[in-house]
Amino acid sequence: MASRGRIHSLDGVRGVASLVVMVYHVSLVCRPYIDPVGWAWLTQSPVKLLLVGTESVLVFFVLSGLVVALPALKDSFSWRGYYPHRVLRLYLPVIASLLFATALIFLFARDPATAPDGSWLQNAQAHTVTPAGFFSEASLFRISYDINNVLWSLRWEVIFSLCLPAFVGLAVLLRKHAVILAVACGFLTVLGRVIEIDALVYLPVFMFGTLIAVHLERLTTWAARRARPRLWAATAALACLLMVGSWLARPVFEPGTLANSILWGLAGIGAALIIVIAIAWPALRERLERRPVQWLGKVSFSLYLVHAPILGTLGYLFGAEYWWAVGLVGVPLSVAVAAGFYRWVEAPTQRASRRVGIWVAERTTTRRRALAG
Repeated sequence: MASRGRIHSLDGVRGVASLVVMVYHVSLVCRPYIDPVGWAWLTQSPVKLLLVGTESVLVFFVLSGLVVALPALKDSFSWRGYYPHRVLRLYLPVIASLLFATALIFLFARDPATAPDGSWLQNAQAHTVTPAGFFSEASLFRISYDINNVLWSLRWEVIFSLCLPAFVGLAVLLRKHAVILAVACGFLTVLGRVIEIDALVYLPVFMFGTLIAVHLERLTTWAARRARPRLWAATAALACLLMVGSWLARPVFEPGTLANSILWGLAGIGAALIIVIAIAWPALRERLERRPVQWLGKVSFSLYLVHAPILGTLGYLFGAEYWWAVGLVGVPLSVAVAAGFYRWVEAPTQRASRRVGIWVAERTTTRRRALAG
């Protein structure tokens, strides 16, 4: 399952989730050209599992809550080294992705008048870039983003990363009351959907991951004693149902109704269950650890950052006549660009951020020893 503490199946989850988010954005490009009945079949049936966009981002949030918190639980962890490392780890690839998206916008003109009214292309893809707009999105302080549409989620990653001591402290403090804390998080994320407060929707989902990190050893020990395929299959089915329940219920509970908002809020719990079974279910773990899925997991952050600008550009280039080609060209092209982005941007910045974090931690330790001596 893991080497040197790494849980490889979680890399697989990350890869699958990034692919699903990309397919979701392809569906948004295609939506204006699909008749309402066909769209209903795509989104109000189990097929929606292949098109869960926001819900897949919740999986990323649980993952971050887990993998970012795990090192912080070690005695050797340096908080002073953590912050520069984490900030650089997030911001450097984000800025590079914005430069990439800006280049595409300048190279290939985008006329919003040619996009269908109210479409993702028209409303969520920038037509021009100003210095103020670029730096505003690069700050990750904005609520909405159109130069690189996916950056809204990185805003929450930054908020969680800055607040990590509070998340870890609360999870450790309430270690013996983990079930109560998990129930509270589930309640808050549902409440957030109902009253439309994003912080309540997303931050408890990060806490799910932090809770898993604190209780990871207990979880893996418990799972090893319960090799029950039916139990894990049922848990997987429940997780999938929670992820798409609000969509499946749309013929009965329309979007915006209380019932549908509650069902949508339950997607955060479904995301947490997906991470649990990816760790604990041997059959799923084995599939997630296969080489192609692991490779996709390795480049998943890069794929997440580059695919939306590519799909937006192709959507405008192909237009209404060839809308169906956006996915056929955009998906393999995005994967190829992601591989290059990982090699030339993400991996080097990851190494650089790690070196900076180590340097700050060592410098802090040296200064502390000098003061003590």
